[in-house]
Amino acid sequence: MAKTTSLFVCGECGAQTRQFFGRCSSCGSWNSLVEQVAPAAADQRRRRPVAAPDAAQAPAQARRSEPIAAVGERPLQRLASGYGELDRVLGGGLVPGSLVLLGGDPGIGKSTLLLQSARAMAARTSVLYVSAEESAQQVKLRWRRLAEADGQQESGSGPVADADLQLLSETDLELVLQELEALRPAVAIIDSIQALHDGELSSAPGSVAQVRECAAALARIAKRQHTALLLVGHVTKEGALAGPKVLEHLVDAVLTFEGDRFASHRLLRAVKNRFGATHELGVFEMRDRGLAEVTNPSELFLGGEEPS
Repeated sequence: MAKTTSLFVCGECGAQTRQFFGRCSSCGSWNSLVEQVAPAAADQRRRRPVAAPDAAQAPAQARRSEPIAAVGERPLQRLASGYGELDRVLGGGLVPGSLVLLGGDPGIGKSTLLLQSARAMAARTSVLYVSAEESAQQVKLRWRRLAEADGQQESGSGPVADADLQLLSETDLELVLQELEALRPAVAIIDSIQALHDGELSSAPGSVAQVRECAAALARIAKRQHTALLLVGHVTKEGALAGPKVLEHLVDAVLTFEGDRFASHRLLRAVKNRFGATHELGVFEMRDRGLAEVTNPSELFLGGEEPS
Protein backbone atom coordinates (compact mmCIF):
# COMPACT_ATOMS: atom_id res chain seq x y z
CA MET A 1 0.00 0.00 0.00
CA ALA A 2 1.34 3.40 -0.98
CA LYS A 3 2.51 5.61 1.82
CA THR A 4 0.49 8.77 2.22
CA THR A 5 1.70 12.21 3.16
CA SER A 6 -0.26 15.16 4.48
CA LEU A 7 0.03 18.63 3.05
CA PHE A 8 -1.63 21.86 4.09
CA VAL A 9 -2.59 23.97 1.09
CA CYS A 10 -3.57 27.63 1.22
CA GLY A 11 -6.95 28.26 -0.33
CA GLU A 12 -5.95 31.79 -1.33
CA CYS A 13 -2.54 31.47 -2.98
CA GLY A 14 -2.04 27.69 -3.30
CA ALA A 15 1.11 27.62 -1.16
CA GLN A 16 1.91 24.24 0.42
CA THR A 17 3.41 23.33 3.78
CA ARG A 18 3.75 20.13 5.80
CA GLN A 19 2.86 21.90 9.05
CA PHE A 20 -0.37 23.67 9.93
CA PHE A 21 -0.27 27.39 10.68
CA GLY A 22 -3.10 29.75 11.46
CA ARG A 23 -1.72 32.22 8.95
CA CYS A 24 -0.30 31.46 5.51
CA SER A 25 3.38 32.39 5.42
CA SER A 26 3.16 33.12 1.69
CA CYS A 27 0.19 35.48 1.30
CA GLY A 28 -0.64 36.28 4.94
CA SER A 29 -4.24 34.98 4.82
CA TRP A 30 -5.69 33.75 8.11
CA ASN A 31 -7.33 30.31 8.51
CA SER A 32 -6.84 29.49 4.83
CA LEU A 33 -4.81 26.27 5.14
CA VAL A 34 -6.67 23.07 4.26
CA GLU A 35 -5.25 19.60 4.82
CA GLN A 36 -4.90 17.33 1.80
CA VAL A 37 -3.66 13.77 1.70
CA ALA A 38 -1.82 12.64 -1.43
CA PRO A 39 -0.20 9.24 -2.12
CA ALA A 40 3.57 9.42 -2.18
CA ALA A 41 3.58 7.50 -5.47
CA ALA A 42 1.67 10.30 -7.15
CA ASP A 43 4.25 12.77 -5.90
CA GLN A 44 7.03 10.65 -7.38
CA ARG A 45 5.28 10.42 -10.75
CA ARG A 46 5.09 14.18 -10.97
CA ARG A 47 8.79 14.67 -10.26
CA ARG A 48 10.88 14.50 -13.40
CA PRO A 49 14.50 14.99 -12.30
CA VAL A 50 16.90 15.55 -15.16
CA ALA A 51 20.43 14.28 -14.65
CA ALA A 52 23.10 16.72 -15.75
CA PRO A 53 24.97 15.15 -18.71
CA ASP A 54 28.74 15.12 -18.94
CA ALA A 55 29.86 18.36 -20.58
CA ALA A 56 32.20 16.52 -22.96
CA GLN A 57 29.54 14.08 -24.14
CA ALA A 58 26.54 16.40 -24.18
CA PRO A 59 25.42 17.35 -27.71
CA ALA A 60 25.04 20.99 -28.55
CA GLN A 61 21.55 22.19 -27.70
CA ALA A 62 19.65 24.33 -30.17
CA ARG A 63 18.86 27.82 -28.88
CA ARG A 64 15.21 28.54 -28.21
CA SER A 65 15.58 32.15 -27.16
CA GLU A 66 16.12 35.05 -29.53
CA PRO A 67 16.91 38.75 -29.22
CA ILE A 68 13.80 40.78 -28.51
CA ALA A 69 14.59 43.03 -31.48
CA ALA A 70 14.34 39.98 -33.77
CA VAL A 71 10.88 38.97 -32.58
CA GLY A 72 8.38 39.53 -35.37
CA GLU A 73 5.39 41.75 -34.67
CA ARG A 74 1.96 40.99 -36.05
CA PRO A 75 -1.32 42.84 -35.65
CA LEU A 76 -3.32 41.37 -32.78
CA GLN A 77 -6.06 39.26 -34.35
CA ARG A 78 -9.27 38.99 -32.36
CA LEU A 79 -12.35 36.79 -32.63
CA ALA A 80 -15.71 38.51 -32.32
CA SER A 81 -17.87 36.90 -29.63
CA GLY A 82 -21.11 37.85 -31.37
CA TYR A 83 -21.98 40.40 -28.69
CA GLY A 84 -20.66 43.94 -28.84
CA GLU A 85 -20.96 44.40 -25.08
CA LEU A 86 -18.78 41.37 -24.39
CA ASP A 87 -16.28 42.32 -27.09
CA ARG A 88 -15.90 45.83 -25.68
CA VAL A 89 -15.21 44.55 -22.16
CA LEU A 90 -12.62 42.14 -23.61
CA GLY A 91 -10.92 45.00 -25.45
CA GLY A 92 -12.23 44.19 -28.94
CA GLY A 93 -12.85 40.43 -28.88
CA LEU A 94 -11.15 37.17 -27.95
CA VAL A 95 -7.41 36.84 -28.55
CA PRO A 96 -6.31 33.41 -29.89
CA GLY A 97 -4.45 31.49 -27.21
CA SER A 98 -5.79 33.65 -24.38
CA LEU A 99 -7.52 32.46 -21.21
CA VAL A 100 -10.56 34.32 -19.91
CA LEU A 101 -12.10 33.57 -16.51
CA LEU A 102 -15.77 34.50 -16.05
CA GLY A 103 -17.08 34.55 -12.47
CA GLY A 104 -20.46 35.29 -10.97
CA ASP A 105 -23.10 34.14 -8.50
CA PRO A 106 -25.05 30.93 -9.19
CA GLY A 107 -27.99 31.57 -11.50
CA ILE A 108 -26.74 34.98 -12.64
CA GLY A 109 -26.48 33.86 -16.29
CA LYS A 110 -22.82 32.91 -16.87
CA SER A 111 -23.64 29.72 -18.78
CA THR A 112 -26.39 31.47 -20.75
CA LEU A 113 -24.02 34.25 -21.82
CA LEU A 114 -21.34 31.84 -22.99
CA LEU A 115 -23.75 29.47 -24.74
CA GLN A 116 -25.28 32.39 -26.63
CA SER A 117 -21.78 33.57 -27.58
CA ALA A 118 -20.88 30.02 -28.63
CA ARG A 119 -23.91 29.92 -30.94
CA ALA A 120 -22.89 33.20 -32.55
CA MET A 121 -19.22 32.26 -32.94
CA ALA A 122 -19.96 28.75 -34.24
CA ALA A 123 -21.52 30.26 -37.36
CA ARG A 124 -18.04 31.55 -38.30
CA THR A 125 -15.48 29.30 -36.60
CA SER A 126 -15.05 26.04 -34.67
CA VAL A 127 -16.19 26.02 -31.03
CA LEU A 128 -16.01 23.31 -28.35
CA TYR A 129 -18.38 23.63 -25.38
CA VAL A 130 -17.38 21.42 -22.43
CA SER A 131 -20.15 21.05 -19.87
CA ALA A 132 -18.80 19.60 -16.64
CA GLU A 133 -21.90 20.41 -14.57
CA GLU A 134 -24.81 19.66 -16.91
CA SER A 135 -25.62 16.70 -19.14
CA ALA A 136 -25.56 17.04 -22.91
CA GLN A 137 -29.36 16.82 -22.92
CA GLN A 138 -29.69 19.74 -20.51
CA VAL A 139 -27.41 21.91 -22.64
CA LYS A 140 -29.35 20.92 -25.76
CA LEU A 141 -32.60 22.08 -24.15
CA ARG A 142 -31.10 25.51 -23.50
CA TRP A 143 -29.68 25.55 -27.03
CA ARG A 144 -33.16 24.90 -28.45
CA ARG A 145 -34.70 27.61 -26.26
CA LEU A 146 -32.14 30.14 -27.47
CA ALA A 147 -32.69 29.10 -31.08
CA GLU A 148 -36.43 29.62 -30.70
CA ALA A 149 -35.79 33.05 -29.21
CA ASP A 150 -33.86 33.94 -32.38
CA GLY A 151 -36.66 32.57 -34.56
CA GLN A 152 -34.41 29.80 -35.92
CA GLN A 153 -34.88 26.06 -36.20
CA GLU A 154 -32.36 23.43 -35.18
CA SER A 155 -33.05 21.31 -38.28
CA GLY A 156 -32.77 22.21 -41.94
CA SER A 157 -30.50 24.93 -43.22
CA GLY A 158 -29.36 28.12 -41.60
CA PRO A 159 -26.89 29.32 -38.97
CA VAL A 160 -28.06 26.83 -36.32
CA ALA A 161 -27.97 23.73 -38.50
CA ASP A 162 -24.60 24.62 -40.04
CA ALA A 163 -22.98 25.82 -36.83
CA ASP A 164 -19.60 24.25 -36.04
CA LEU A 165 -20.23 23.75 -32.32
CA GLN A 166 -19.16 20.53 -30.63
CA LEU A 167 -20.61 19.60 -27.23
CA LEU A 168 -18.81 17.46 -24.65
CA SER A 169 -20.28 16.56 -21.26
CA GLU A 170 -17.25 15.46 -19.26
CA THR A 171 -15.47 16.07 -15.95
CA ASP A 172 -12.28 14.06 -16.58
CA LEU A 173 -9.46 16.47 -17.40
CA GLU A 174 -7.55 13.91 -19.47
CA LEU A 175 -10.54 13.27 -21.76
CA VAL A 176 -11.13 17.00 -22.15
CA LEU A 177 -7.47 17.52 -23.14
CA GLN A 178 -7.71 14.68 -25.65
CA GLU A 179 -10.78 16.27 -27.23
CA LEU A 180 -9.05 19.64 -27.44
CA GLU A 181 -6.06 17.98 -29.07
CA ALA A 182 -8.23 16.12 -31.59
CA LEU A 183 -10.54 19.00 -32.56
CA ARG A 184 -8.12 21.93 -32.19
CA PRO A 185 -11.03 24.41 -32.00
CA ALA A 186 -10.62 28.15 -32.38
CA VAL A 187 -12.64 28.68 -29.18
CA ALA A 188 -13.25 26.38 -26.21
CA ILE A 189 -15.59 26.96 -23.26
CA ILE A 190 -15.15 25.08 -19.97
CA ASP A 191 -18.21 25.20 -17.69
CA SER A 192 -16.85 25.09 -15.05
CA ILE A 193 -13.20 24.86 -14.00
CA GLN A 194 -14.20 23.82 -10.45
CA ALA A 195 -16.04 20.74 -11.79
CA LEU A 196 -13.06 19.27 -13.66
CA HIS A 197 -11.07 16.46 -12.07
CA ASP A 198 -7.46 15.38 -12.60
CA GLY A 199 -7.25 11.64 -11.91
CA GLU A 200 -3.59 11.89 -10.86
CA LEU A 201 -4.61 13.90 -7.79
CA SER A 202 -6.42 12.39 -4.82
CA SER A 203 -8.15 15.61 -3.78
CA ALA A 204 -11.78 16.33 -4.59
CA PRO A 205 -12.91 18.41 -7.59
CA GLY A 206 -12.91 22.10 -6.76
CA SER A 207 -10.02 21.84 -4.29
CA VAL A 208 -7.05 24.16 -4.56
CA ALA A 209 -4.79 21.49 -6.06
CA GLN A 210 -7.40 20.34 -8.59
CA VAL A 211 -8.25 23.84 -9.80
CA ARG A 212 -4.59 24.79 -10.06
CA GLU A 213 -3.51 21.70 -12.01
CA CYS A 214 -6.56 21.64 -14.30
CA ALA A 215 -6.17 25.31 -15.17
CA ALA A 216 -2.44 24.94 -15.81
CA ALA A 217 -2.98 21.96 -18.13
CA LEU A 218 -5.68 23.81 -20.07
CA ALA A 219 -3.47 26.89 -20.33
CA ARG A 220 -0.62 24.88 -21.83
CA ILE A 221 -2.73 23.36 -24.59
CA ALA A 222 -4.53 26.65 -25.30
CA LYS A 223 -1.23 28.50 -25.78
CA ARG A 224 0.19 25.70 -27.93
CA GLN A 225 -2.85 25.44 -30.21
CA HIS A 226 -3.81 29.14 -30.17
CA THR A 227 -7.25 28.25 -28.82
CA ALA A 228 -9.14 31.04 -27.07
CA LEU A 229 -10.28 29.49 -23.79
CA LEU A 230 -13.23 30.71 -21.71
CA LEU A 231 -13.44 29.33 -18.16
CA VAL A 232 -16.50 29.62 -15.94
CA GLY A 233 -15.58 30.09 -12.28
CA HIS A 234 -17.59 29.90 -9.07
CA VAL A 235 -17.62 32.62 -6.43
CA THR A 236 -17.62 32.38 -2.65
CA LYS A 237 -20.37 33.70 -0.40
CA GLU A 238 -18.25 36.84 0.05
CA GLY A 239 -18.38 37.42 -3.71
CA ALA A 240 -14.73 36.55 -4.42
CA LEU A 241 -13.71 34.05 -7.07
CA ALA A 242 -13.44 30.56 -5.61
CA GLY A 243 -10.17 28.66 -5.86
CA PRO A 244 -6.53 29.63 -5.50
CA LYS A 245 -5.30 33.11 -6.36
CA VAL A 246 -2.89 31.47 -8.78
CA LEU A 247 -5.89 30.87 -11.07
CA GLU A 248 -6.43 34.62 -11.45
CA HIS A 249 -2.71 35.12 -12.11
CA LEU A 250 -2.69 32.33 -14.71
CA VAL A 251 -5.46 33.69 -16.93
CA ASP A 252 -5.20 36.72 -19.21
CA ALA A 253 -8.53 38.28 -18.27
CA VAL A 254 -10.89 38.05 -15.31
CA LEU A 255 -14.51 39.07 -15.91
CA THR A 256 -17.29 39.32 -13.34
CA PHE A 257 -20.99 38.99 -14.16
CA GLU A 258 -23.00 40.83 -11.54
CA GLY A 259 -26.57 41.67 -10.67
CA ASP A 260 -29.58 40.55 -8.70
CA ARG A 261 -30.81 37.28 -10.17
CA PHE A 262 -34.38 38.32 -9.27
CA ALA A 263 -33.99 41.50 -11.36
CA SER A 264 -33.46 41.71 -15.10
CA HIS A 265 -30.22 43.63 -15.67
CA ARG A 266 -26.69 42.25 -15.53
CA LEU A 267 -23.34 44.06 -15.49
CA LEU A 268 -20.18 42.63 -17.04
CA ARG A 269 -16.88 44.06 -15.77
CA ALA A 270 -13.21 43.32 -16.41
CA VAL A 271 -11.21 43.02 -13.18
CA LYS A 272 -8.06 42.10 -15.11
CA ASN A 273 -7.29 42.29 -18.83
CA ARG A 274 -3.88 41.86 -20.42
CA PHE A 275 -5.25 42.77 -23.85
CA GLY A 276 -7.44 45.74 -23.02
CA ALA A 277 -8.64 48.25 -20.46
CA THR A 278 -10.43 47.39 -17.23
CA HIS A 279 -12.75 50.39 -17.08
CA GLU A 280 -15.26 49.12 -19.67
CA LEU A 281 -18.74 48.01 -18.60
CA GLY A 282 -21.13 45.74 -20.48
CA VAL A 283 -24.87 45.82 -19.74
CA PHE A 284 -27.26 42.96 -20.49
CA GLU A 285 -30.91 42.28 -19.80
CA MET A 286 -32.13 38.81 -18.84
CA ARG A 287 -35.31 37.98 -20.72
CA ASP A 288 -37.54 34.92 -20.86
CA ARG A 289 -35.39 33.19 -23.48
CA GLY A 290 -31.91 34.48 -22.83
CA LEU A 291 -29.73 37.57 -22.48
CA ALA A 292 -30.07 40.66 -24.65
CA GLU A 293 -27.57 43.49 -24.99
CA VAL A 294 -28.48 46.91 -23.65
CA THR A 295 -26.88 49.05 -26.34
CA ASN A 296 -27.88 52.36 -24.73
CA PRO A 297 -27.48 51.91 -20.96
CA SER A 298 -27.69 55.68 -20.45
CA GLU A 299 -31.46 55.38 -20.82
CA LEU A 300 -31.55 53.25 -17.67
CA PHE A 301 -29.92 56.00 -15.63
CA LEU A 302 -31.66 58.93 -17.30
CA GLY A 303 -34.98 57.18 -16.90
CA GLY A 304 -34.35 56.63 -13.21
CA GLU A 305 -33.90 52.86 -13.45
CA GLU A 306 -30.76 51.44 -11.89
CA PRO A 307 -29.31 48.30 -13.48
CA SER A 308 -29.22 45.54 -10.89
